[in-house]
Parts: sequence; structure tokens; C-alpha cells
Amino acid sequence: MDIPTTPTDNNGLPSSETQTNRRRRKKSIVWEYFTIETVGAGSTKAFCKQCKRSFAYITGSKLAGTSHLKRHIALGICPVSRQKNQMTPFTPGSKTGATDAPKRRSRANSGYARVSFDQDHCNHDIAKMIIMHGYPLHIAEQLGFINFVQTLQPQFNLVSWNTVQNECVGIYLREKQNLLNLISGIPGKVSLTVDLWTSNQNLGYVFLTGHFIDDHWNLYRQILNVVMVPSPDSGDTFSQAILTCLSDWHLEGRLFTLTLDQSLSNETIIGNLKGLLSVKNPHMLNSQLLLRNCYARVLSSLACDVLVAMRETIAKVRESVKFVKTSESHEEKFVQLKQQLQVPSTKNLSVDDLTKWDTTYHMLVAACELREVFACLDTYDPDYNINILLEEWKQVETLCTYLKLLFDAANIVTAPVYPSANVFFQEVSRIQLELMHAAMSVDPFVSYLMRPLYEKFDKYWENCCLVLAVAVIMDPRYKMKIVELEFNRIYGENAETWIRIVDDGIHELFLDYMMQMLTLPETPMDEGNDSIIKTEAPEEASQEGSLLSSVDGLQDFELYISDITGGQQMKSELDQYLEEAFTDRVEDFDVLVWWRLNRIKYPTLSRMASDILSISVSTVASDSVFDTEIKRMDSYRTSLGPATLEALICAKDWLKYGSFPQPPAL
Repeated sequence: MDIPTTPTDNNGLPSSETQTNRRRRKKSIVWEYFTIETVGAGSTKAFCKQCKRSFAYITGSKLAGTSHLKRHIALGICPVSRQKNQMTPFTPGSKTGATDAPKRRSRANSGYARVSFDQDHCNHDIAKMIIMHGYPLHIAEQLGFINFVQTLQPQFNLVSWNTVQNECVGIYLREKQNLLNLISGIPGKVSLTVDLWTSNQNLGYVFLTGHFIDDHWNLYRQILNVVMVPSPDSGDTFSQAILTCLSDWHLEGRLFTLTLDQSLSNETIIGNLKGLLSVKNPHMLNSQLLLRNCYARVLSSLACDVLVAMRETIAKVRESVKFVKTSESHEEKFVQLKQQLQVPSTKNLSVDDLTKWDTTYHMLVAACELREVFACLDTYDPDYNINILLEEWKQVETLCTYLKLLFDAANIVTAPVYPSANVFFQEVSRIQLELMHAAMSVDPFVSYLMRPLYEKFDKYWENCCLVLAVAVIMDPRYKMKIVELEFNRIYGENAETWIRIVDDGIHELFLDYMMQMLTLPETPMDEGNDSIIKTEAPEEASQEGSLLSSVDGLQDFELYISDITGGQQMKSELDQYLEEAFTDRVEDFDVLVWWRLNRIKYPTLSRMASDILSISVSTVASDSVFDTEIKRMDSYRTSLGPATLEALICAKDWLKYGSFPQPPAL
């Protein structure tokens, strides 16, 4: 190839273009590897001296710069340069001969020179990527991934499936130790939720999630174990999975509550778990801290039931929405008709996903707002022939009213930060009250639609109302008064009996914590962690609902009170807390912050509050709250070994929160 001569002006001096190019050659190290050639009017290209490939440099008045030229050499894209440097990879600034890397100059390419390639670090990051995004382990062996990575970094050595698996398990074990250190350092107990996934092989996968509050009053929700069980219907299966979790995380004697997936609520399983709870935690409200149903699953079950009851009308609405949304011409006519009728709807039509009941709710709400348009659509678009009667639209509107009640309640557990237990009493009591009134409605359609829902939800309310009431009492904005108000609304003249049950329950629970505190060494609250871990209740406790470990223990307590008060009656922390003024109900109130600030004033009660407020009423993840089906493990995951599967799922959950804070070294 002939190299053009240097252009000159009329005086024989180099032209301004040539002077500009010379200045650029002096400023950039890439010109030791490229030449500049004018290939046409207003077009100048850079040619690689080694592979002769051309690159855009100047087109008209636009300057392409040199970044792409640096990449051609620095990343080994140039085939000739890559072949010459296989044994000594190119690093800008190195001195390996005239044909090696360009000399390092100030500013130019200094970022490359500071970075050295680390294969082990790359392997770790690939494993972390696979965990965080749920990619298959064999992605590192796929051709597309290999080509992509080697384009970015030719020095990268291919990694095998086994290498990636070992790296993932290593990340899991390191994060598990960090979480174990965190749990070992908390002052209180841990509540567990038990969720069941299935698979096409009829295998069960038990997800055990721990809920606890650390000594800084931060609420945690972490998957602790994923246990594969061959017989999901076996009553002993879940007890064994829970025992595995307690042993794995050193939680013997520290279990507070159990919350179950609705699919686990058969009597055999419940009986086994009640026995387990009474042994592992004998005096906590006589096993009433076993929540038999998941909050989110109960709401989904109610929503599915009512949608099935109106399936024929809903099918008409769905087909109408499909008619509009699956054809651009139909949607255009629909929008034109809406504008002509001046329907003031702000909702967008969308076809629902049958696996998510909230999408059906949103579809029905949007369709109801546009029902006037649908009513006239057959005259505007002759292809539309679905007839939804006015009475059917009214029924859909009524349905949406009650679906909104369930939707708003379910939305609480979709937030990125899981709420503390005090927020659920008002939501659950409101649903109980609304469904009770609807079941007794004089409107035959409403009573027909809502009575089955009320009967199902009433069983859930009966199981969880005591726990939820105790939790809301720990909210200084409401205390016992909110329980009295809601119980009077729900139970009427029988409210006093239920109020007394709650009052007796929380006082007995507080006495139990008092007994535990008396058996602890005299150390500040934040320094008594090891003692709490080793404290276990006597096996003979929990007789006929008694929450005291023994009669002798109660006598010791009375003697202790007598000694410090001179025989005069003293109010307990609980009574003092209940009698003090309410905290203002401000919008950004944080109950955990309040208890952190008042833990010195209420040392025993705050310990009890931390355990109560960490109770979880829902077993499912936030992205599964509206699911209409039980989760199924996909075929790829079921092909993995149980230990690898557990490592990938748990590590993904833990990495979402970054590094766990570690207790100070002793």
C-alpha cells in the first residue's frame, strides 16, 4: 500500500491538517501502532501497522478519538499483536521490544497499567454473579459466555462446572458463618416460618426462614435452610426439617414461634409441630405461638375463591380486554370511542396473569372504569360481539370492592423491608369485621359471595388473633386500647371475655420473661447473649396453660419482689408501660427505634418486645404474595444435589443484604 506524501500549502509548509495530526501523534501512545491515511475527501482513517485493519479517525469535522484504537491493541483484539504476545500479554507501559506495548506516558492509558489480571478473583465474581441472578452453574462452559469473556480479557482461563460449584459453595459457607455469628450475638429468640415448594418429581422442598431482631434493633428475615423431603405429606418430615434447622444454627432453646404454609395445616403435621414447640419452647402461651396459616396465602385463597365464584362474568370481561389489547386496530377504535364518550378513566387495560390474582383485580378495576366504552363498542367496532349486562358490571364492581380489601392487606408484605408484627392486628381485624358484615348483608348477592370467605377467614382469625393482639400491644401508639376497640366491634357483648384472654396471656408471657431474666447473670442487657443461648426451660413446664416454669420459681420471684420493695406492692414494667401515655401517631413512626430508645427504662419488657415484634405472619417471599399456586422447583434446580441447591438459594438471599454486621471481638 502506498503511503500518501505529506500535504503542503502554497508556501511549501505542511498544511494545518498535517500539523494537527503531528500534534496528535505526540500526545497519544497509540500512534506507535497506527498510521494515518487520507482515503478520500474529508475522510481520514487509522491503519494498524500489524494487521493493516482500518479504523475511522476523521470524517468531515468529526474526530473519532483514539479509545477504540487503544482497545484494539490493549485488549488483544489485533490478531497479530495477540499472537506475538501470547507468552507476555500486552500491558500498556511495559518494555518488551519495538513491537510490544507502547511506552507509558503521563495520563495515557494509566488505568490499564494499574490493573493486574486475577483469575481467582474472576472465578469468585462469576460464582457470585451466578448466585445473585440464578444463572445455571454451567453458564461458564457455554460458548457465548466464553466468547464474551475472552473478548473482554483474553487471559481468562475457562472454568469448569465443578470449579464454579465449589466457588459457589465457598461463598455460601463464608456467608453462613457470618450469619451464624450474627445470630449467636442477638439477645433474644428467633421465630421460624416454614414454606413448602413442590416439584414435578413429587419431591418437597421445605424453606425455613429465620426472623429476629439484633441488639441494635434491626429486623432480619433470612432463609436459613432449604431441606429436600421425599414425602411432603409425611407428618414427621417437617418436624425433622425444623430440628435440622435448630441444630444447624444453634437455636435449641431459642425458638419463639412457628408460622406455617397453609398447605401444611393438616392435623397430623400440626400435632407433631405442637409437640415440637412444647418441648423446644414449653411455656410460650401453651403452643399458641404456632401460627397454622400463612397470612399471604390465606388472602390469596380468599381471592381465588371469590374469583372462582364469579368465573363466568370474569371470563366475559377478560375476553373483552383481550379483544382490545391483542389487536392494534381494535385498540385504536377503542381509544377513539373513549375520547368521543369522554370517559374520564386513568386506568390502563391489561390482560391478567392467571398465576397472580392481583393482576385480575387490576384488570377488573380498569374494565369497570371503561364499562361505558365496552357497552358501546359493538356499534363502533362490528367485530366486537361480547355482551356484558349492566347487572354483571355491578357485580364486578362489588367484587372489586372486596378484592381491594384483600389487595391492600396483602400489599403490606410486598415492601422491600418486611414489617414488624405490630402492623397486622388492625388489618386482620378490619378484614374480619368487613367479611362478617358482608356475610350478614341484606343484599343476597353480597351475602352469597362473602359468606364462604368469612367462614374461612374466621378460622384464621381464631388461630392468630391472640398473637397479633399481643404484638400490637407492643406498639406504644395503641397498647391495649386498640385491642379493646376492635374486640368490642367484632365480639360485641362477648368482647370482655376475649379481652381478658389477651390481658392474661401477655401478663403471663411477661412473667415468664421475668423468670428468665432472674436466672441470668447480673450483666447489662447487651452483654448477656451467651447466657441466653444456653438457657433452656425445664421439661416439666407448661401444665394446663401455665406460663410459669414452676411453682417454686414463682415463690422465688415473690421473695425477690418482697426483698427489694419491703413488702410493698410494685408495678411491673408491663403495667407501667400500659398505664403511661400513648406515643403520638406520626406518619414516620418506627416502633423498633422507640424500643431501642426505651430499652433501659424497660429492660425485661424490651427483651419480650424484640421477640414479639420479630414474629412473621407470612411464609412467602415478597414477590410471591399474590401467587395463586404453590411454588414449584424447576427441573434445573431439582437436578442439583440437595446441598448445592441449598447453598445457591440461601446465598442468593443473604447476598441481597450485603455483608452481615459482626459482633465485636471479645
